[in-house]
Formats: sequence, structure tokens, C-alpha cells
Amino acid sequence: MTEPVRSGQQIYAEKTDLVITAPVSPGAEVVADGNIHVYGALRGRALAGVSGDTNARIFCHSLEAEVVSVAGLYRVSEDFGNDVLKKPVQIFLRDGYLHMEPQ
Repeated sequence: MTEPVRSGQQIYAEKTDLVITAPVSPGAEVVADGNIHVYGALRGRALAGVSGDTNARIFCHSLEAEVVSVAGLYRVSEDFGNDVLKKPVQIFLRDGYLHMEPQ
């Protein structure tokens, strides 16, 4: 997807990855059965691996999301560390926990 994802929009990538080359606005939701790649600011909600894929990941150029989730494990923005806010980040599961790694 090359257009910004606007507030109130939901984009769902069934049985595949979702690649967005524009920002995701607050109030928007991006959902994928596979990985999510956002080549811009990720605001709103991002849910990867919604069909249960524990190997799914979320990649973004600037983490500003309200909620992120991989295979049903969630983290809200209040729980993000300053080491990842507004930075390029990779989000994934390891040992049953949601990890956020600055890139």
C-alpha cells in the first residue's frame, strides 16, 4: 500500500504480509496474518500474525503506535520504553514475550 492509512481505516492482509510505504495515522488499524512492514511512522494499531503465526514480526521506521500485537500478545503505548519510541523498531515474540528491538 502506497497511500497513508487514515484514522478509522482498517487494512487487512489475509494469508500474507502487509507492506505500507506511507504513514499510519492515529485511529487506523493495520492487520496481517503475516508480517507488517511500515516504511514511515506507525501510529494507530498494528496486529501481526493474527491467524496465530508466532513467527510474525512488525517492522517500522518510527514507533508511535497506540497498540502493537503479534499472535495475540499485546503491548500498549504506555508500556513502550523510551529506547524504542519514535525510532526504527522490530517487534517479535521470543520465549512467549513480546520484544521490541531498536534497529
